Amino acid sequence: MNRPLRDVPADAQDLVPALTAALDGTGPAVRALDDASPGAALQVPPEVALVVRTSGSTGRPRDVMLSADALRASADATAARLGGPGSWFLALPVHHVAGLQVIVRALLAGRGLATLPAGPFRAPTFAQAVRAETAGPGPHYTSLVPTQLVRVLDDPDATAATRAFDAVLVGGAACPPSLLARAHAAGLRVVTTYGMTETCGGCVYDGRALDGVTVAVDAEQRVALAGPVLATGYLHRPDLDATAFATSGGRRWLRTSDRGRVDDGVLHVLGRLDDVLVTGGVKVDPLAVEEVVAGLAGVREVCVVGVPDQHWGQSVVAVVVTRDGTAPPLTALRTAVASALGPASAPRQVLVVDALPLRGPGKADRRAVARLATQLMTRPPAT
Repeated sequence: MNRPLRDVPADAQDLVPALTAALDGTGPAVRALDDASPGAALQVPPEVALVVRTSGSTGRPRDVMLSADALRASADATAARLGGPGSWFLALPVHHVAGLQVIVRALLAGRGLATLPAGPFRAPTFAQAVRAETAGPGPHYTSLVPTQLVRVLDDPDATAATRAFDAVLVGGAACPPSLLARAHAAGLRVVTTYGMTETCGGCVYDGRALDGVTVAVDAEQRVALAGPVLATGYLHRPDLDATAFATSGGRRWLRTSDRGRVDDGVLHVLGRLDDVLVTGGVKVDPLAVEEVVAGLAGVREVCVVGVPDQHWGQSVVAVVVTRDGTAPPLTALRTAVASALGPASAPRQVLVVDALPLRGPGKADRRAVARLATQLMTRPPAT
């Protein structure tokens, strides 16, 4: 017998009782929506407790079904890796899996859940809320995206407050090594995470799989994941199930869209399979370029994209957010990238924007960034 699916507004106060009942089986499964328009009455398999809507890389909505067992396996493995069940501080939107998992972990641990006041993320507000909520016995945990971590580190008071956390999970997008080094130097206990909605969020911490999770990389460098944290599947999308999930060696695997390699048991994510740029017939890894550019003075955030070019096929362009709104010198930027990765990877132009278009919490929307770059490069000069 299937189970009813209830749409709930993406608000922690509404989600806590709904998720409690969904996890213990006394209530319907839950789907958190970031708008006020619930869909038609739907049914899901009986084991499903949570449905998370994700746009994916194509922008087409997908509803990912997560079972109570998978959510528990994820929460238990996280607690084991971090040092035991603890209280959680919610600073992420709760219509995405990372924010929802903060609530789930707190509920399953039977510990406290504190939430950041509604509104845009502001470092002073974060610092004040963190101090109020981490005064009790620990351990204390939170989860941030790289953009939030940058803002915390730019504010000395917020940085000091964040030291109260026994672990700060950082995921949702690649975290540049320069940002990690800065966080560690500031005394923050940062743990990088890799995963997706289909794995109940992060399932690889600091490059190492959580207990029960297996990582494999095939000949084309595609990352595959197996373990008890895998989603049940996609709601009413058997076509997606057939593409994303496969059985091999008696185990069910998720075939991700990411490239990676494994060295001595540590997964290094190299970017998405479809993000590789080709300029002048040479392949360029945008994530590798971003890591170099992010380490340059004054750069807060960067997204590297390909813009159509009649001579090169694609022209490599760095779109950056800087601390003072001033573009880093193109010659210095090109020299740094060429020295690290070769001349083909060196961006031919650098564009400064106030903020990068995002897809989900903290993840740059590369297609939107590429469109923005094209517009900025073809816009007539001001007169």
